[in-house]
Amino acid sequence: MMAYKVINKFIDSEDNNTLYKVGDEFPKGDHKPTKKRIDELSKVHPKYKLAFLEEKESPKDKKKTQSAKD
Repeated sequence: MMAYKVINKFIDSEDNNTLYKVGDEFPKGDHKPTKKRIDELSKVHPKYKLAFLEEKESPKDKKKTQSAKD
């Protein structure tokens, strides 16, 4: 599973109302969110006008990005 970073604070109603703060990794513990749930949290929410998650760049991806800049 990909790692995700919280970009806007939210309470996950599908994870026992767990509070996620900006900068936290998603998901916490052994919670296994569905792809649908990750998609919902990664896109701008129609009511709140915010996205809550973004993909966390892996160290492997960072190396590729730096190599491309060199």
